[in-house]
Amino acid sequence: MDRYREHVVARSVAAELAILLLAFGTSWGQEDTLTFFGWSDQHVQVNGNGEHLIPAIDAMNSLAGKAYPEAIGGAVEKPVFVFGLGDISEWPSQAAKNTYEQLITKRLKIPNYDVAGNHDIGGLSPSDTILDWLTERHGALRYTFEKSGVVFVALFSEYDESLNNPAQPISKPALEHLRKTLAKIPEGKPVVVATHLCFDAITNRDELVDAFGKANVILVLGGHYHKATVHQYREINFVQLPSPEPKSSGEFTVVRISETRLVAIPFNYRENRWATEERKILDVPIRGPAKLSPQESQPVQADK
Repeated sequence: MDRYREHVVARSVAAELAILLLAFGTSWGQEDTLTFFGWSDQHVQVNGNGEHLIPAIDAMNSLAGKAYPEAIGGAVEKPVFVFGLGDISEWPSQAAKNTYEQLITKRLKIPNYDVAGNHDIGGLSPSDTILDWLTERHGALRYTFEKSGVVFVALFSEYDESLNNPAQPISKPALEHLRKTLAKIPEGKPVVVATHLCFDAITNRDELVDAFGKANVILVLGGHYHKATVHQYREINFVQLPSPEPKSSGEFTVVRISETRLVAIPFNYRENRWATEERKILDVPIRGPAKLSPQESQPVQADK
């Protein structure tokens, strides 16, 4: 009789646990996830020297399988792509373009998307070298693609050198493109917006957030200031991606999206460790994609 009662109790506990798991969600090990890496401000030199990118690229190639910090749980899954957010070059020379192209197509073993930054325009000595190359790769400087039920908007924003200030507004053409693009996305579908300017540099944040309308924007990615930080503004998550340039801390950011949770955490490839500073780490609930499948994706849609 005692054994029978123990069996009944055990079944009851198991049933209650199953109900709790359904009510509060599952662990990373049970949820499907979409993982990608982010970096910015690669600054390949005018003479084509890009050796400082090699340690970051090699770390990206080998990071899958590494355990996350205990508070996050699980291990890094195979990344679907790498997102670069501009300033590929110190100045857009042909040598800089050639080096970066070789590194991301030959040495990097992960698909790559990029957005142009202010250095890629050429400043007071403008050049179309990088801009033309990005247009050839992606169909336009502003483009959209979908991975595993998440829409990614690569938002190039014109940069005004006459302001002589790294803090700038997101340009009017970029905002107009964003409004039109988001208006076409089904309601509730999660969206990630990626642009070169970071939260601290965007001078028209309210205008940017207003442009989202009713879209389910779960994340805004930026670069520009070379270091990893996170912010939340008007209930929107902003993540600033770090730079691999020699004076930086030596990080890239790992982003993990599930149906209910968004994590962005930098990995320090020079010290082989995860970032621990709270100002660098995002771990928040979201209304993510209904069903994730890393094998499914939609082609790039370019702004014609």
